[in-house]
Amino acid sequence: MPPRLLQKLGHFATLHTWDAMVPDRWRWLSRHLPYTRAGERLLDVGCGVGAFTIGAALQGYDALGLTWDDAQRERAASRAQHLGATARFRALDVRELDGADDLKNQFAVVILCEVIEHVLDDRRLLRAAVACLEPGGRLLLTTPNLEYRAVVPDHAGPFAKVENGEHVRRGYTRSHLAELCEQAGVLVEEMSSCSGLLSQKATWVTYTASRVNRHLARALTLPLHPVVSMLDRPVSRWTDWPPYSLCVEAVKPRFEKRT
Repeated sequence: MPPRLLQKLGHFATLHTWDAMVPDRWRWLSRHLPYTRAGERLLDVGCGVGAFTIGAALQGYDALGLTWDDAQRERAASRAQHLGATARFRALDVRELDGADDLKNQFAVVILCEVIEHVLDDRRLLRAAVACLEPGGRLLLTTPNLEYRAVVPDHAGPFAKVENGEHVRRGYTRSHLAELCEQAGVLVEEMSSCSGLLSQKATWVTYTASRVNRHLARALTLPLHPVVSMLDRPVSRWTDWPPYSLCVEAVKPRFEKRT
């Protein structure tokens, strides 16, 4: 996106991709990231080109995003600069996060959004993410719901057998996520969902239109976002449509268990 347009549209521009469910994930995250003047440290694991990291920085957090390679890191840093955000970025394969000793016990919040479904050893990754939290710190995680209805053909599978950037599993149940959190040593405080019927259908429109022209896709779906934002939850409840993602807020214990 051209820098001038990025500056004009603000942070919303970073959320506007072919996946119309991204803004809905940010709305969930934002509700759990109250504006702060304390500069709490936040780590965004698997941040891509930095939309959520930038959003957190704009809400007052000292935000660091971990992304796949230097090309993504440079793009994310450029976007942050154009938006006046203090977000920082580092190229790191998140599968090796447990080897980053300088990140351990350093963060009040760790974000892990739509990442664990890409990694074969999800338990190792979640343990490494939790290790980056300070005692009492919060984990904010989203991942596909096992029971979603395929939004686009790729969502129906088959799923990758190797870690090639695609999903290696369809998704998770609430019990799966509760078990993973217990294994990682965090206490689940809230489990909810995001991205219902309207955001899923808006994603289908964008995906289909982008196969013809990506600019056409943007033009078609940009007006849909306010409608999706207002009506997605009530329409999904009314139709009993399964959410695309499950959302977890979990807390790292402040005290060690007594034996």
